[in-house]
Amino acid sequence: MFYLAMPILNPLEQFEIEKLIGVGGFGLELTLSNLSYYLLIVLGLTLGVNLFSTIGGVGRPHGNTVLLYQEKMFEFLLNQVKSQLGRTGELLFPAVYSLFILLLFCNLLGLVPYTFSVTAQFALTTGLSFTILLGVTILGFRLHGLHFFSLFVPAGTPLMLVPLLVIIETISYLARAVSLGVRLSANIIAGHILLHLIASFS
Repeated sequence: MFYLAMPILNPLEQFEIEKLIGVGGFGLELTLSNLSYYLLIVLGLTLGVNLFSTIGGVGRPHGNTVLLYQEKMFEFLLNQVKSQLGRTGELLFPAVYSLFILLLFCNLLGLVPYTFSVTAQFALTTGLSFTILLGVTILGFRLHGLHFFSLFVPAGTPLMLVPLLVIIETISYLARAVSLGVRLSANIIAGHILLHLIASFS
């Protein structure tokens, strides 16, 4: 069985995950949803910008404006990571830069009318935030060992309050994954709904 979905006609349809192309048979079904389709577009844009910025060679940056902007963005993010994490944060910089570029292109693509907003999907944003939290926790244990648990006990805490504060700090640490993912999706959804309401009133 083969099917092809219709294009988006309503701006609010961009928040629904739909199957675009599907092939099924023998108890299996391979589908391409609009979410995975636009993630492939973001991948193509990212690779295209990186390849276009290196045209003419890396040694001649003045002839390529895209490379200059990319170097400025790279330098800005590197300074942010160094100011927050110190010199050891340079090890985490490739992950931070990749995540920033992914979210940047996803958000910019979502601003194009009648396209699909990838970052408006709670499944994607909370999945990213849970993955990052898991990676940070594993890296914290690897770098600091059991001393990582000192994160859950603020300095100067009385011994009587330690059990209560450990529970509160643990809940706060785990809730950060949900809050960061929901915050990104809610911002994108609220912006699109506001634009739709303003357009319908006008």
